[in-house]
Amino acid sequence: MKKKYIAAIIIIAVAITMIVSMTGDASTYVTFEEAKVLSEKGFKKSIHVVGELPKTASGQVVGIEESPDKLSFKFEMVDEKGMRQQVLFAEPIPTDFTRSEQVVIVGAYQGDKFVAEKILLKCPSKYQEEPEFNS
Repeated sequence: MKKKYIAAIIIIAVAITMIVSMTGDASTYVTFEEAKVLSEKGFKKSIHVVGELPKTASGQVVGIEESPDKLSFKFEMVDEKGMRQQVLFAEPIPTDFTRSEQVVIVGAYQGDKFVAEKILLKCPSKYQEEPEFNS
């Protein structure tokens, strides 16, 4: 009987460890201000910030600067509270970046700059229905 109890305790301990480790990796969306505070407090994990790219009245995206070798770029993003922040990304500009409805950046602050490790886009074209053609 004792072996069954020991095995059950080990299984429960492994399950609890897995749940705790997965919860620690979960991230919520924060504003740039909250991300900055987390960074100043020594938070080392990736942070998710959701926002939009600033646009002119005619709808053209502004604030994108591509590196001369086109292997990285920096851009401005406005979070949900209206704070504008420059973001650095060490990869080429993603396809449909300027057409995105919302942008989620995953990364952390390094000094005054937010350095993104990953960019997730929500493009309106992906969610629009295709027109039906009647022949």
